Amino acid sequence: MRHKGFTLVEILVVVVIMAIVISFAVLSIGAGGKDTQLDEESRRIEGLVDMLHDRALLEGRDFGMRIEPAAYEFMLYDTREDRWALLDQEREFRHRDLPKGIQFQLELDSHQVVLKPIDGNAASDDAPAPPQLAIAASGEGTPFRLTLLRDATKAQSSVSGDSLGKTTRIGSDQPVKKPP
Repeated sequence: MRHKGFTLVEILVVVVIMAIVISFAVLSIGAGGKDTQLDEESRRIEGLVDMLHDRALLEGRDFGMRIEPAAYEFMLYDTREDRWALLDQEREFRHRDLPKGIQFQLELDSHQVVLKPIDGNAASDDAPAPPQLAIAASGEGTPFRLTLLRDATKAQSSVSGDSLGKTTRIGSDQPVKKPP
């Protein structure tokens, strides 16, 4: 008479399949609190700000970054018009919206800045609102700390810049240190 049940091989196959499925699930959510999407966006911002610092030095022009609660864009100071203009003719410096569920927090001089969305209904001949971050032709810039926050998990990543144009980034898996 044969007993009904599972063999050891069948049980091991099921355990291996479960381990593979669980490992894919862990990798997709990010192990250790890491949020890949936040880190990717903060790396992009750090790179773009660094590019503008280099460009400001090379071209002798002033640039800026305007930040909304869930979007950002870059600007150029037009000396002939004596006003800020959007730097939207170049693909890398176009207006960018953050992915859903992510928003910005901005600190200037250790003070939290209230970010407001830009009014899209403003007349086209009106000067655009000025940027919160400026990058001077000398390479100097506005000291800042720009934090990207995910609403659902409270994960965060940040990009900081000092007055000499040096930027640093803290990933979502690193503890956030408040400036002294």
